[in-house]
Amino acid sequence: MSKLSRAAATSQTLSLVAMEEASRLGLREADLEHLLLALVVSDQPAGVALRSTGITLADARTAVESLHSEQLASLGISTGLPDAGRIVSHETGGYEWTRRASDIIGRAAGRGRAGDAAAVLRELLAEPSGLVTDLLERLGTTPQQVLAELARVEAEPRPRQARPRARGVATGAVETFVPASVDEVWALVSAPGRVPEWYPSIASVETAGPGEETTWAARTSTTDSSGKPLRVRPDRLRCQVELVDVTPPTRVRWRFAYPDAAVRRPVVVEIALAPTAGGTQVSVVQTWVRSTGWRAVVAAPLRPLQRALLWLAASQTGHAISRAFRQPHLPADRDSASYPQE
Repeated sequence: MSKLSRAAATSQTLSLVAMEEASRLGLREADLEHLLLALVVSDQPAGVALRSTGITLADARTAVESLHSEQLASLGISTGLPDAGRIVSHETGGYEWTRRASDIIGRAAGRGRAGDAAAVLRELLAEPSGLVTDLLERLGTTPQQVLAELARVEAEPRPRQARPRARGVATGAVETFVPASVDEVWALVSAPGRVPEWYPSIASVETAGPGEETTWAARTSTTDSSGKPLRVRPDRLRCQVELVDVTPPTRVRWRFAYPDAAVRRPVVVEIALAPTAGGTQVSVVQTWVRSTGWRAVVAAPLRPLQRALLWLAASQTGHAISRAFRQPHLPADRDSASYPQE
């Protein structure tokens, strides 16, 4: 991945999480503390380093809320802050970075810097206001300890993510850290009735309770997360959701097809889970069957765009899985036992 691509992907991921964290507190701007929270759940070495010092998302949130309360008290405001609520940024929109947070991300992608999450973390730790140092002290560590841990993590070889290659298909693959156990994540991604919680284009799946079924009827989402209507082709309103392969509790493969479409090119989403410090490493691979015949010739110039769109779709899926476990209360496990056992 080029530096430009890496910096863009890092900025997008950190922005999504930081603004989600700001939205929990009723804020419209994400500042340094929200950037730190986003780094804590990053799947890159920066996140691994922070979690290796013993920092959890729950503890970091508590430290941020404590700091905010003390800042208000120092101004003579005794009413305190409202309790943190749900993540709502994906439903409401209109969020942005503060100037100093935006400057940090910009400097991390500047000349001589990698533009990845580690570069962002180094810039954040060097920020002169003392806010991040204060937060780290509340969490039982220091910028120096975090930097030392980051250097150790970066020195360790990281396994390269396997990218499946096959003729006639296009793929997009991402990895995401989820602050929950493998069993908890498995209960979410293996249950047909919970597919709408992590696959944005599906509104509902018709399930009749536990059984040996492997295929279910589903309805496509006709509104986005904010309730705004989406333009959906009539032949895409019905979807068929199929459980193609399952290896509890580490790997599941789903197939999404549109039975009313004249040209049926299904999408396959494979999700793999692995335990890691503080939670679960989730790998999402999204595969789309390419056109054949003359359509393939016409579509050939669009393949770079297809790959970008598939990467974005896989990223949205991974992020939705992560967000489900960063909400105050995870929805109850409605039918986690409804997948066939091997």
